[in-house]
Amino acid sequence: MKLKSFKNLFCLLIFSLFITTLNSEEKIDIWKNNENKETSNVDKPKPDQKLNQNKFENPNKINQKQTIKIEDNPLSSSNEVKIFGVYDPEDFNFDLNMWTSTSAEDVRSSIKRLKRIELSETSKDILEKILLSFSYPPDGMTDEEFVYLKINWLIENDRINTIEDFLKQNQEFKGKDKVVQYLVDKNISQADIKKGCERIKFIDSTIKDSYLEKFKIYCLVFNNKNSQAQLLLDLLREQNQSDKFFDDKINYLLGITTKTSEKINEKNLLNFYLSSITIKDFNYQPTKKTKKEIWKYLNSANLIKLEDINDKEKIKELELAANSGQVDEKTIFGIYKQVEYNLNTLINAKNIYQTLKGSDGRALIYQKYLLSEDLENKLEYLFILDELFKKDKIDKLYSNFLSEKLKEIGLENIPDNYKEIAQRKIITNEEISLGKIRYNDRILHQSKLVKFYVENDGNKKIQKDIDKIIKKINKNKKYFFSAKDLALVESLKKDGFKIPTSFDYSELAKKYEVPKNLFQLIEKNQNAFLALKIVEIIGEDEPSQLDPETIYFVVNLLNEMDLIEMRNKVLISALPLRV
Repeated sequence: MKLKSFKNLFCLLIFSLFITTLNSEEKIDIWKNNENKETSNVDKPKPDQKLNQNKFENPNKINQKQTIKIEDNPLSSSNEVKIFGVYDPEDFNFDLNMWTSTSAEDVRSSIKRLKRIELSETSKDILEKILLSFSYPPDGMTDEEFVYLKINWLIENDRINTIEDFLKQNQEFKGKDKVVQYLVDKNISQADIKKGCERIKFIDSTIKDSYLEKFKIYCLVFNNKNSQAQLLLDLLREQNQSDKFFDDKINYLLGITTKTSEKINEKNLLNFYLSSITIKDFNYQPTKKTKKEIWKYLNSANLIKLEDINDKEKIKELELAANSGQVDEKTIFGIYKQVEYNLNTLINAKNIYQTLKGSDGRALIYQKYLLSEDLENKLEYLFILDELFKKDKIDKLYSNFLSEKLKEIGLENIPDNYKEIAQRKIITNEEISLGKIRYNDRILHQSKLVKFYVENDGNKKIQKDIDKIIKKINKNKKYFFSAKDLALVESLKKDGFKIPTSFDYSELAKKYEVPKNLFQLIEKNQNAFLALKIVEIIGEDEPSQLDPETIYFVVNLLNEMDLIEMRNKVLISALPLRV
């Protein structure tokens, strides 16, 4: 009986353990299922998802609840996509996925084409907003390549203020050392160290970079704050961020040592600059291999010297450097003045210059231009020079000089036989104001309706003005409704105003065909890429220089994409009459 009871007890224990094991496994399975469900809910925003709930409070911050990675985090997954930028995409009616429907190759090709164009200020401004908005990279592009694309554009276009903003808003990113060094070198290359030191101190103190810290130390020395400079130098040494060359130069400038290396260091511009101010009778002859930033510093500091005026190879090197913007054009024309010619050669310059090569021919014609008093002769020599610079493919060096000389003469004083070519050669400065607007209510796109965009006029009377002006224009049976008129009317309708039924703008729109391939980009949710295409279309022109049909379909596409700020920029440039 006892044995039977024991067997029953043993069986009961086995059964209990079996049940416990099943329950345990069930709990583990349930936990795994819940974990999978929670993980699957953490995705990137959908292409049409807005950031209304997680909108950036300011361009410097993104709400921490967003599933966005802006800064590097050592604990994060290596596969996590990070985003970098300056602007909130919602400010321009984009979103974080503005590029994700576009292939990387399409973006690369478009940017490559744009680099071959001398973009207008409006084109550059629109492109900056597109590229520098926080967003995920295009399909097939890594976040590292995308951030390089952004910072390279900033550097190539010399967007100093935006570069500073980028550094403040993106603490850690690949290529940061390149950006910081560019910013420091920009200040040094202008040879105005006082101004450079004043500007550099406004860079956010959280930005840590050895090159930047070295320049800050030198600025302290420059401003006679030696004790602070010594303290920072000691800290830099402790962090193994200094080097033998820099220590040697700062110790010499601080008066700790009485001797310094006489070797010119070209590793970077800061080292070159320190060499130039510490070496007695500093003499440096730049070559083809000299870095661009060193050329700029030499030019700004008036350290470019030509010891032998007969050294044709050296003159050629300087001309090439001036053509690429590294040397001031005045330096080249100063050299041309020093070339000696006898009186007979100068008198017969027009016949002799063709027998001379390179800089000799240009120097002769330039001197002849300076000696001429007759206006037609001056113009003739200016245009001969233009051909000579073109022949050796250094016309960029001359184009600005020619433009300035033609402006000095004045287009109204130029004879008719030279007027057309002179008009083409005068470079217009797009940064100068387009001029005061004169409203003309007899022409729809020049009427006071444009005030709504030019002056950001939220006047309630605008609807009454629309009714009044269109009614007045409709009475003129000879009035021709242009593509510019249509661009204005469609924009007003887009902004919520009612257009009188007497104006059949839909019938008018049939006259102008917008390329279907561009509309297809909107259907594919590729608004950012389409905006990039629009930058290509505007290109080197300001919107005011585009033909009316192009203005219309650019405005039409921007309206379709709800890119209102960009559309307004086009309208303000393209529509008003300016005097």
